[in-house]
Amino acid sequence: MSETANARAAALPHLRDSGLAKGDPIPLPLTMAAIYHTPGDATGFDQYGRFSNPTWDAVEHMLSHLEGAPCVAFPSGMAAICSVFFALLKTGDRILLPSDGYHTTRALADRFLKPFGVTYDVRPTSTFIDGGFEGYRLAFVETPANPGLDICDIAAVADAVHKAGALLVVDNTTMTPFGQRPLDHGADIVVAADTKAPNGHSDVLFGHVASRNADIITAVAGWREISGSIPGPFEAWLVHRGLETLDVRFDRMCTSAEVIARRLKGHRAISGLRFPGLESDPSHNLARAQMERFGFLISFELASEDKAEDFINNCALMQAATSFGGVHTSAERRTKRGDAVPPGFVRLSVGCEPVEELWKAIEASLDKIGG
Repeated sequence: MSETANARAAALPHLRDSGLAKGDPIPLPLTMAAIYHTPGDATGFDQYGRFSNPTWDAVEHMLSHLEGAPCVAFPSGMAAICSVFFALLKTGDRILLPSDGYHTTRALADRFLKPFGVTYDVRPTSTFIDGGFEGYRLAFVETPANPGLDICDIAAVADAVHKAGALLVVDNTTMTPFGQRPLDHGADIVVAADTKAPNGHSDVLFGHVASRNADIITAVAGWREISGSIPGPFEAWLVHRGLETLDVRFDRMCTSAEVIARRLKGHRAISGLRFPGLESDPSHNLARAQMERFGFLISFELASEDKAEDFINNCALMQAATSFGGVHTSAERRTKRGDAVPPGFVRLSVGCEPVEELWKAIEASLDKIGG
């Protein structure tokens, strides 16, 4: 990572230091409270659990430090996405979504935004800028896209979106702020599912919205308070704990993914391999320009549904599971989740296992299914 990213990583575990008094616990205390002691004028104090919580404040402080912008925490990544749409859109607005990004975002637009009079179009991530952005209130892009890992030029898209008078939202779930900071490239809003690598232990759902536009943050925070889309204090505490080791885990996962992707490239059972860190990947040059690391996700195709299932289920160091970014290496055949990909398409999330042992297990499972 860059010197600046390393500085952010070094400061992350010490963000609470300035507020500590002698005898205070160094780890973050967990505040489990629905009500607070509020005699008289309680302005400026915690009052009610739907309005605020000290544990939220701490995790939002960490996320803001990483994003370089104010953040609002939510109980899942989709709750974060919903807050942006419902806080900022109105009847008659038109939005643009990625056709190859996370399918639930499109489902949200189709099932819930469209009946409110908000229309949407879709485009592939790799050609997202083509066709312009006139007439749109908001453009939403996910880069790298989940699960195919196509990339778009955030800075170029942001410039074109702003010239059309629209807002750009970037879903940065696949990269985390250590891998990519879209706000630095001109995005107006970042959304992310901290369920993934930021928490890292696959034991909590969480999400956040980040923006350097104060009006946007106010609107999103207002939506959270009114709608009740609030994270639980224990969940916030778990994410705070996970963020303290994100730098170490993310570095291990990304480094291992680079090794494994290069070895997968030469395996006879693999086709359609995508990983931005490979020089042969169509997104490689753009990835080098706008990303700090190449990530820990790899996608590829196996010859059939059965071979994909056998590969995943018979690998000794791999979990057959949806989601990604945990300490365990996991994989999923994504047609199971409704993505428009071939039956043998696999999304592999590289975990924190020692890379040589992990590769041996992956290779053995691939060799067993044959080419």
